[in-house]
Amino acid sequence: MKRVDLILSERELDAVIKAIDAAGAPGYSVLKHVTGKGPHGLVSDSMDFSGLGANAHVIVFCPEDVLPKLRQGIQPLLDYYGGVAFVAEAEAL
Repeated sequence: MKRVDLILSERELDAVIKAIDAAGAPGYSVLKHVTGKGPHGLVSDSMDFSGLGANAHVIVFCPEDVLPKLRQGIQPLLDYYGGVAFVAEAEAL
C-alpha cells in the first residue's frame, strides 16, 4: 500500500480530485486551509478570511499498481500550477 501526500493550491483541488478518481484510487482525504513554510517561503494565516492563496493537503492511500496512473494524471497539474507530492510506504495497523 502507498500513501501519497499532495500540497497544492485549493483552486486546483477539483482538477486533482478528478485525476485521483480517474487513476482508480479507492479514496482520498482533503484538509483545507493548510499553512506552513516550504521552499517558496511562508504561507500566511492572514489568508483565512478570503481563502485567496490557501493550500490544501490531499492524502491518498492506494495499491502500488495505481501509482503510475496517479502520477500521470497529477504530475502535469503540479508542473503547471505548482505544489508538491510525496509517496511513502503505508502499512495498516
